[in-house]
Amino acid sequence: MFEKVLEEIKLRNPIVHCITNYVTVNDCANAILAVNGSPIMADDIHEVEEITTICNALVINIGTLNERTVASMIKAGKMANHLNHPVVLDPVGAGASKLRTNTAKKLLEEINFSVIRGNISEIKALAMNMTSTQGVDANINDIVTAENLNEVISFAKKFSQETGAVIAITGATDIVANQEKTYVITNGCAMMSRITGTGCMLSAILGATTAIGQNDLLETTAYTIAMMGYCGELADQRVRNDNSGTSSFRMHLIDALSTINYYQLKAGVKIELH
Repeated sequence: MFEKVLEEIKLRNPIVHCITNYVTVNDCANAILAVNGSPIMADDIHEVEEITTICNALVINIGTLNERTVASMIKAGKMANHLNHPVVLDPVGAGASKLRTNTAKKLLEEINFSVIRGNISEIKALAMNMTSTQGVDANINDIVTAENLNEVISFAKKFSQETGAVIAITGATDIVANQEKTYVITNGCAMMSRITGTGCMLSAILGATTAIGQNDLLETTAYTIAMMGYCGELADQRVRNDNSGTSSFRMHLIDALSTINYYQLKAGVKIELH
């Protein structure tokens, strides 16, 4: 399935409408381009509906949340639902403030999301009214471990049932679940947490891949997350070989995303159907 997604992205160049994080907007655009998508970053309420109609997917990211763009997010989301386009939510920092948490919940009430991707603390804030985030990072007490893996999987499946979305909980161990099945992924590296935007970039890339792989959102989401993690590993190896640093890592990560093929990916992903 994902082999066909990678092939078709090159042919179709899906257009991804992003209402996203100002801190990482350039990285998100470059990440979409790297996987052969086409980004549009538009958030003014007077054009979001029109822009959505010419796109193939919508990504909503609340990283630099402001009151002006909330209405734009809802308007674009409803149009994307009307057009049956996949919609990805990245609830950055949910649980860190009432504004973020309440806005994310309002978005869930107003829009049918295809994929909800965040760290474990952000997802818990939405599903369980817990406020354990540390800024935009997961609380160390929430981290997925071998001991709590089954509990987190059950939680993700339940939240998927409540929202109708694929739930993607990303971290050192990634959990991707719908109501019935779960993928567990262990690709990635520590360097990915030392630059801004790897999570935002992943959500943006999910816009491109789900636009093509909408018929199997669970597998498409899981393999997209595994691909991002594996590209992080490849970038990390280049940095180690060159004895370079975090800026070089960002460059090598985008390089890896733009050159990865399915055969490399198949050899490198660490993904299990749980």
